[in-house]
Amino acid sequence: MGLEYNTERADVRLKEYGRNIQKLVDHIRTIEDAEKRSAYAQTLTDLMKQINPNLKSGQDNDQKVWDDLYIVSNFDLEIEAPFPMPEKSVIGKKPQRMEYKNSKIKYMHYGRSVEHMIEQTIKMEDPETKKSAVIHIGRLMKGFYNTWNKDNIDDEIILKQIKQLSNNELDIDIAEVKEFGLFDNNIREKRPQNRNNRDRDKRNNNRRRNNNRRRN
Repeated sequence: MGLEYNTERADVRLKEYGRNIQKLVDHIRTIEDAEKRSAYAQTLTDLMKQINPNLKSGQDNDQKVWDDLYIVSNFDLEIEAPFPMPEKSVIGKKPQRMEYKNSKIKYMHYGRSVEHMIEQTIKMEDPETKKSAVIHIGRLMKGFYNTWNKDNIDDEIILKQIKQLSNNELDIDIAEVKEFGLFDNNIREKRPQNRNNRDRDKRNNNRRRNNNRRRN
């Protein structure tokens, strides 16, 4: 009996399962009874799962085992299976290269998200909502700048950059920004009280004083 060398044998299509699995697949292909052939294939996939313990239970992993079975059979196996035979041209095909945006970011330390926020803020119609959005963007930009730079940035520069990124569509009173620290992350947004609010607070204070006098 002559020796059989691996160099003289057919290549193993999937080395993680070994040559014995490939021989079993070749044997299943010779079975004429379709029902028996399918039953043997089902048993073989269970064996393949045991050989490859990295494949846990789950639909994706189950489908991979059946795909591997088809690959080992060189896509020549007529059986009743829970998953269809994949296209031979798809196996091993490299995924399509993702296209990245070529548009340059004006200020790298702010990132593209700030630019998107500015674009959405420009579309806002309500003045108060737009103003609040500008304040929020200013706080973000100031926080991002301080993360990458040791020196503090002036609020006027932040506002200038907002106007530049929005093509002068967004603006806010710089005096109000500085007075109430609207671009500072550690200070809540403050808004000057209008005359009606001041009159209301004054009436409430007078009412409290009168109530205290009556008690005394």
